[in-house]
Amino acid sequence: MQQDLTSYEEPGFTLAPWEAPAILLVDLDAFFASVEQLDHPGWRGKPVIVGGDADKHGVVSTASYEARVFGVRSAMPSSTAKRLCPDAIWTHGHFDRYREVSNAIMGILRDETPHVQQVSIDEAFLDVTPTAVNREHPVDVARRIQRRVEELGVTCSIGVGTSKTVAKIASDMDKPRGLTVVFPGSERDFLAPLPVRTMSGIGAAAEEKLRARGIRTLGQLACAGEDEIVRLFGKNGRVMHVRANGGDDAPVEADDAVKSVSNEMTFARDLETREDVEAALATIAAKVGRRLRRKGLAGRTLSLRVRFSDRSVRSVQRQLARPSDDELAFTPLLFRMVEEVWRPGTPVRLLGVGMGGFDEPAVVQESLFDVTEAAPAEADVEPVVADEGKRRGLIEATDAVKDRFGEAALRFGRELRGEGNTTGSASKNPADYK
Repeated sequence: MQQDLTSYEEPGFTLAPWEAPAILLVDLDAFFASVEQLDHPGWRGKPVIVGGDADKHGVVSTASYEARVFGVRSAMPSSTAKRLCPDAIWTHGHFDRYREVSNAIMGILRDETPHVQQVSIDEAFLDVTPTAVNREHPVDVARRIQRRVEELGVTCSIGVGTSKTVAKIASDMDKPRGLTVVFPGSERDFLAPLPVRTMSGIGAAAEEKLRARGIRTLGQLACAGEDEIVRLFGKNGRVMHVRANGGDDAPVEADDAVKSVSNEMTFARDLETREDVEAALATIAAKVGRRLRRKGLAGRTLSLRVRFSDRSVRSVQRQLARPSDDELAFTPLLFRMVEEVWRPGTPVRLLGVGMGGFDEPAVVQESLFDVTEAAPAEADVEPVVADEGKRRGLIEATDAVKDRFGEAALRFGRELRGEGNTTGSASKNPADYK
């Protein structure tokens, strides 16, 4: 059932009862750019782009809605954005500030319910299903959240539905300051006309497979035989089919476990020498090690990702003998690993390092880099500092200095080699902001 909400604030307006699970997806509107406009009143109403430099392989992290009018979008090369909107205000961003505002908003969400799953710095699911004790209508909760967020100086769009899939799609329907509600029983009608790519988990390759069979909309996917979809996509096909029919029992996981901690660096000038690549790996590994220690995590599965100037990507993974949060121990292994996928002289555009395998000592965990097999780590790779006690003391001292004076206060010599050779772009990986 659909209900027009335009008269929601008028006296006597009555919402249809909600007798079903109620999931909200709260999506902060153009978040990075909105915070910049909040902090720079002179930028309000003007096109603002947060991202890397146009002449250094940068990409757009976020664009304000004024910039989006010109066709600027997140993940677009900065050079393209500069051409589309030459008069935009550009900034590399202030990520400590974004984290501060995000944390305040997540606090608002947790005031409403303990069932909050933050999926990125600017998105979170909430389960606000009415109970015998609390019969408040989910739309009332969503409206209150929007008002409270707006009091902080930014805005959000919210999707309300009976599942995470429906709520996520609904949140994208009306931006900014949108509220899209899909009432129980109307899920199939809501989803049916939408392109299959609208659904999370259906990428370009899956879309092509479906199009080859005449399936272009979620309604057509819902009407297709489940067996056919399962033959095409395996167990994921069953999930796709259920969700296209409006079903989805994936819970809002308030304590969503961290599966990996990672960091990537994109370079303004491609790296071609071993010295430059190893210096960059040492810098990235230091960030990963510090994040691991701050989260109280140690992992067994070390991952390396390399993107070349032709945009091709190669990855490699190693299983450590014991869990580690010590970059001085695993950085030399990264140097060995990179030799498997790269040769000096081949231009490197991006390097990424990840650590996973936190919970199962003998099993490879899911990795950011989607590598399916991990070989055992070489036993003959020596740590940067051989003595574990001295190594641990050095790390603790380094962490203490950074805690007091900031991340840039202390770095090893080789980390300075690539200073200034980054694009200034940033991701929205929640692990980077929590």
